[in-house]
Amino acid sequence: MSNVLIINAHHHYPFSPGNLNQSFVDKAQTLLANKGYNIQISKPSEGFDVEAALAQHQWADIVLVQMPLNWMGVPWSFKKYMDEVYTAGMGGALCNGDGRSADAPQKNYGRGGTLGGTRYMLSVTANAPQQAFNDPEEFFDGHSIDDLLMPMHMNFKFFDMTPMPTFSAFDVMKNAQPEADFARFQDHLEAHF
Repeated sequence: MSNVLIINAHHHYPFSPGNLNQSFVDKAQTLLANKGYNIQISKPSEGFDVEAALAQHQWADIVLVQMPLNWMGVPWSFKKYMDEVYTAGMGGALCNGDGRSADAPQKNYGRGGTLGGTRYMLSVTANAPQQAFNDPEEFFDGHSIDDLLMPMHMNFKFFDMTPMPTFSAFDVMKNAQPEADFARFQDHLEAHF
């Protein structure tokens, strides 16, 4: 049996209480538990213990981060979690420093990760329509959702984690289609878990 850590990285805002992201978390938890996975859930906006969070990452075979895009990045409570948990993890829990040594200070940056064999999946909700991505004439100048998420991908690469395909629900505020998004999400999880 594999262990899955689901991080609900949503942060409550008056215009966005987090129901959609929580629904994705609930659906992932139900589907994966029914497939025999062991599940732990973390919600950084409700507080966290650094040592417990590090232990969850070490326990997990897969980390699924469910989050909205906030100003082209992660919500601030999850950024705080990353700053505190991931920095504390540099002592060996997640990586051994930045991978360089005094003997070769210019080599192996980012190669000190200790979570080899652990996979991760990003699942995001976005106000932007899907058409805003991958088209050089649109807002993101031809960049993909994974280009926008590159800092997250690099964080996990720093820990020697392996990416799984990203899931995205687009246009969730002005043209929401939750039932279609939930069906696509279930298909995505079925294909990759």
